[in-house]
Amino acid sequence: MIALYPRLALTGIRKNKKLYFPYILTCIGMVMMYYIIHSLSFSPTLREMRGGGVLESILGLGKFVIAAFSVLFLLYTNSFLIRRRNREFGLYHVLGMGKGGLTRIMVWESLIVTVVSIAFGISLGIAFSKLAELLLLNIVQEKVNYQVSVSPECLVDTLEMYGCIFLLLLVKSVVTVYRSDPLALLHSESVGEKPPKSNALLALAGLALLGVAYYFALTIGDPGTAVMLFFVLVLMVIAATYLLFIAGSVTLCRALQRNRRFYYQKNHFVSVSTMAYRMKRNGAGLASICILSTMVLVMLSSTTSLYIGQEDSVAQLYPRDNEINLNLDRFQDYNEERISQVREAYGEVFSQEGVTPKDVLEFRYAYLSGVLMDTVDPNPGEDELYDETGDPTTLYERMRLLVFVTAEEYNRVTGASLTLNPGEAYMTTMRGTCDRSTISIRDVSFRIVGSVIDYPTISEVNAMITPAIMLVIPSMEELSPLAGAVKDNGRPILILKWCYAYDLDVDASRQIDVLYAQKEALGKVDFLGENGFGYRSNSKAEVRQDFYMTFGSLFFVGILLSIVFLAAAALIIYYKQISEGYEDQARFAILQKVGMTGKDIRKSINSQVLIVFFAPLLAAGLHMTFAFPMVWTMLQAFGMRNMTLIALVTLGVFFLFGIFYAVIYRMTAGAYYGIVSGGKRENA
Repeated sequence: MIALYPRLALTGIRKNKKLYFPYILTCIGMVMMYYIIHSLSFSPTLREMRGGGVLESILGLGKFVIAAFSVLFLLYTNSFLIRRRNREFGLYHVLGMGKGGLTRIMVWESLIVTVVSIAFGISLGIAFSKLAELLLLNIVQEKVNYQVSVSPECLVDTLEMYGCIFLLLLVKSVVTVYRSDPLALLHSESVGEKPPKSNALLALAGLALLGVAYYFALTIGDPGTAVMLFFVLVLMVIAATYLLFIAGSVTLCRALQRNRRFYYQKNHFVSVSTMAYRMKRNGAGLASICILSTMVLVMLSSTTSLYIGQEDSVAQLYPRDNEINLNLDRFQDYNEERISQVREAYGEVFSQEGVTPKDVLEFRYAYLSGVLMDTVDPNPGEDELYDETGDPTTLYERMRLLVFVTAEEYNRVTGASLTLNPGEAYMTTMRGTCDRSTISIRDVSFRIVGSVIDYPTISEVNAMITPAIMLVIPSMEELSPLAGAVKDNGRPILILKWCYAYDLDVDASRQIDVLYAQKEALGKVDFLGENGFGYRSNSKAEVRQDFYMTFGSLFFVGILLSIVFLAAAALIIYYKQISEGYEDQARFAILQKVGMTGKDIRKSINSQVLIVFFAPLLAAGLHMTFAFPMVWTMLQAFGMRNMTLIALVTLGVFFLFGIFYAVIYRMTAGAYYGIVSGGKRENA
């Protein structure tokens, strides 16, 4: 008797291998992916690299996503397995087995699945973790280390995580069995389905929700606002997708049934009536496929664009090898006499290092940040964070960076010949728009007399995500009323800057050495030492390493998560087709007896499968199309400025995903047709 329940559990898994084998493979894959990402975050090789902290944070986020997705997805698939076993459990009960015996079978089945999944998952994770580390090191262009290590902490954490997940699945399964009627379980497959009710209100609610999300995705132009609202809009799209696939699809089927010319045809009659009956139940599965597909498309297109375009981003954000932007807090220090002292200190560094700067760019400018309302407020109060509608995004949407350059400096750098009267200014915008004819900041006001196209490229300004407005003004004395003014936090409102940027014909490490020598030399300049100073320095060589680390790790995690989501989508599709095949077998058998040919059955199946199967792909493509402007806006926060590259990568990702989707369609449609066309029914 002791071996009875384990034997029944093994027999149940073996007889339902069509369902359990893909499920166990998916469990193994998720355990493996979780262990790989977790082990990489503990890798001493990665931790010791430059930017290792950023990499560890990104891997930690990936680990959290896989763990959360494992809980949700395995709960979904486990519920499907229990539903398919209802008749078998009902038969056990008729033969005299009580709910306690059924619970023992389920405990043993869960134990078998848990042991196999965790054992093989961790083993494969250990086997492939080093390969994953080598791949990641190549992606971020770091030196490869072939030392293999296994973290006991990762092993324990993986065991605890998935042990808890499988325990949760077991508890849910047992509760489901105890709440069910054994006789109802026995006859569950022969019980007719209740006619689905069309719910136009829920369908309209889904359309409205989706419309609002699409509207914001198309109209938000500020990267900061886009990042802040992205996850809110994602939740709106998910909710709308489920409403439309569950309620909207039934409403659509009912509308097609009312169209007599369409509905009363051999190819449409069976498929539309069948879809109407099962959409309420299977709409959630189709919505899940759509959401997973959209996640893969957005994640892969974004991370691939960042990775492919990282060198382009570095070149656009940091046009020269080295750059130092020196803060000069006082107007009396903002003159050629003071600047020449800093320039001489830089010259001594170049002589000591034996290098000659090329393509030197140096000029003075000033900037401040504020909220663009009737006037530019550089120090907004709490009451100004909201507009009359109570919209909390007002501050971020109206935040602007104002950069001031004198006409003399602008003409010297660009070769232009602008002339201005006091109170006049030329304007250009970066990462945003501005149609103001006057720009006012407290007691300072400029009348816009024209626009300029060329402007000096400042790395410090380029690296900020806030939309910027550059004003070419007559002289810095125009800003003197703002000199000395401070914000509530004590920081000056107006920042006076001197930019010095250049190229060097030396390798990356020497470029970095020269920049650090320059920063050390600043401390020896007399007037800077007296009054204190600040600066922001950028070395393209250092930035390139940071970009490779950040974008490479995002790309790597994006690949791993996409594999998990693709496998999950494929499993949902497989279960859906197999389940519906067995449900439709009896129906098509009756239709064959009344004269429907095999050719007619295939046409009807194609009509049904094409409509249902490709609806999630088309919806995912629609989501991706409307999400593209917002994705583009957010990628600008990472320094991406090449929209053409992002568009091409997105189209390429969608094309490759479409091929994968079509392959799954061919495989599952063949299995579905083989079942409904009269093949031998298996116990599934």
